[in-house]
Amino acid sequence: MTLFEVASPLEDEPAAVVALDEALVAFAEIDAQGARIVELRWFGGLSVAEVAALLGVSERTVERSWRAARAWLARRVSEVD
Repeated sequence: MTLFEVASPLEDEPAAVVALDEALVAFAEIDAQGARIVELRWFGGLSVAEVAALLGVSERTVERSWRAARAWLARRVSEVD
């Protein structure tokens, strides 16, 4: 199961949603801004430009954090399987 399978709005597996939530909480402890970017991008549906403007950072920073967060969360969620 990938991060995107876990977070899919069509996901019908409560355990996967719980695993993602737990992973995101753990990630927030090491990278609060990265976790906020995940929330805004994935759950909020905001674009990179919108997140950058909202947080007052560059689009490049958002893109970099988004990539790193997805990789970290995917590894963490896969450990639960």
